[in-house]
Amino acid sequence: MNPYQFRRFYSFLSTTNKAQIKSPIEELSIHSNYKKNPILLPHRTIVPPKGQDLDFINVAHSHLINSEWDKLNNLASSLTPFRIKHILLKTQKDYVISLEFYKWVELKNSEFNTLDVNCIILHILTKNRKFKSAESILRRIIEVGLSELDFPRKVFDALVYSYKMCDSSPRVFDALFKTYAHMKKFRNASDAFCWMREYGFYPTVESCNAYLSSLNGLNRADIILSFYKEMRRCRISPNVYTINMVIWAFCRVGKLERASEVFNEMEGMGLAHTVVSYNTLISGYCNKGLLSNGLKLKNVMEKNGFQPNDVTYNTLINASCKEGKLHEASKLFSEMKRIKVGPTTITYNTLISGYSESGNSEMGTRLFEEMSVNGVKADILTYNALIMGFCKEGKTKKAAYMVKELDKDKLVPNSSTFAALITGQCVRNNAERGFELYKSMVRSGCYPNEQTFKMLISAFIKNEDYDGAVEVLKEMMDRAMVLDSDLLSTLCDGLCRCGKEELAVGLCNEIESRRLTPEGFEKMA
Repeated sequence: MNPYQFRRFYSFLSTTNKAQIKSPIEELSIHSNYKKNPILLPHRTIVPPKGQDLDFINVAHSHLINSEWDKLNNLASSLTPFRIKHILLKTQKDYVISLEFYKWVELKNSEFNTLDVNCIILHILTKNRKFKSAESILRRIIEVGLSELDFPRKVFDALVYSYKMCDSSPRVFDALFKTYAHMKKFRNASDAFCWMREYGFYPTVESCNAYLSSLNGLNRADIILSFYKEMRRCRISPNVYTINMVIWAFCRVGKLERASEVFNEMEGMGLAHTVVSYNTLISGYCNKGLLSNGLKLKNVMEKNGFQPNDVTYNTLINASCKEGKLHEASKLFSEMKRIKVGPTTITYNTLISGYSESGNSEMGTRLFEEMSVNGVKADILTYNALIMGFCKEGKTKKAAYMVKELDKDKLVPNSSTFAALITGQCVRNNAERGFELYKSMVRSGCYPNEQTFKMLISAFIKNEDYDGAVEVLKEMMDRAMVLDSDLLSTLCDGLCRCGKEELAVGLCNEIESRRLTPEGFEKMA
C-alpha cells in the first residue's frame, strides 16, 4: 500500500465525526482519472513438475479421481504447496474433486494451503459459479491476514497472477469484493473495486447491492450516494434493489427532491416501482414532517395498482400521531383493517403511544384489549406506552397494575418503564416516592436519562425540598450529565432563600471542577 492509499484509508477509518468522513470511492474518483485502456493481465505460468514431483502428482491424481483416500492418506507426508498446486490444476475441470482435495489438504496440514493454493481453488470455484464455497474460503483468508496492512493487495495480486493460468472468470474478483462487503470491510471493498477497474473488471450489480446494503445497515447514506455515482460512471446498471437504497439514502440526507427524481426516473431506466419503492419515499416525506405528501403518494400508489402494506400504514400512522393528528391516525387504522391488512404490534404500539401522549389513556386501554382479542402479542413497548399514559394522568395505581401484568407476558421492566413510573409520581408531586423508584431502577440494572433526572429535580423544587433536589443532582453529576442552566439557577436561588448559600456555592464549585457547568449559567460568587 502506497503512502497516499494509507493516508486515505486511515482518514476514512479513524475519524469519528461522520461529517468528516468521505467515501473511499468518492475520494478516488476525485484523485484519479479512468484509464481508457485497462492494464493487461500478466500471463504468469507455474514451473512444470519433473522427476519425483511429477511421479507424485500423477500417482496422487490417480488416487484422487478414483476416490482412493486410504492410498492418498499414505502420501500426505510428502505433500508440498508446489505439488498441491499442480494437482489442483490437473483436476480443475471437476470442481468437486478439486474442492475435496483442497479440504483434505486443509485437514492434513493447513499450512500447505498457501495464498497461491487458495487462489487456484478460488478460480476453480468461481469459474464454476460456486460462489458460496468461494466466499467461505475468502472469509478465512481475509480473517487470517487481518494483521497485515498490505495483505488485501497481496490477495488481489495473487488472484491476478494466477488468473490466466487457471483460465479464470472475472467473477473471482467479484467474489472478493462481495466478501469484503459482507464482512463490512469497506476500505478493502473499495480498494478491490478500484483495483478491479484498473484491469477492466467490474463487480456485478448484486455485489454492489451487498456493499450498499451493508452501508445501509450502518446508516451511511453519504457513502451509498457516492458509490452509486461511481456505479453509474462505470456503467454498472442498477436494479430495483439498488434504486430503492438510493431513494432511502437521499431521504436520509434530507434531499427529498432528488429522492423523488430518482423514483420518477425508474421507469425510464426500465425498472418497475415496487411497494418498497413507494414505502421508502413515503417514509422520507413523513420523517421530514410532510405527512400530506406521504398521504398523496399512498393514493398514487393505489391508483397504480399497488396495495399499501402494514409498513405503509405504520409509517403514516406514526407520522399522524407525531403531528398530533389522531383523527387521521384512527382513519388510517380503520382503513387498514377494512382492506384486510393486519395491524401489527408496531401499529398498536404507535397508536397507544399517540393516545397516551395526548392524555387519552382510556383509548389506549381499548386498543390494548383489542390487541389481545386479535391475537397480536404485546411487547415491552406496548406496556411502557400504556404505563406512561396512566402516569401522565396521575393514575399511578393503574400503572402499578400494568407493571404486575408484565410477568404474565414474561416481560421485564426497562429504563422506560421506570421513567414512566417516576413521571407518575412527579405528576402527583410525590418526588420522594419518585426518587425511591429511581433507586429501584438502578438496582435493577436500568439507568435513567437526563429527562428523568430533570423531572425529579423539578418535582423536589416544586415542593421546596431543595435538599432532595441536590441529592438527585449529585446522582446526575456522578453520571457526568449536565443540568440545564435555568433549572440549576432555580435550584441555587431556592437554596439561597433557605439560607443555604454555602451549599449552593459548594455545589457550583463541584459542578465547575467536574466540567459540567451548563452554557449560560452564571456562577455564584
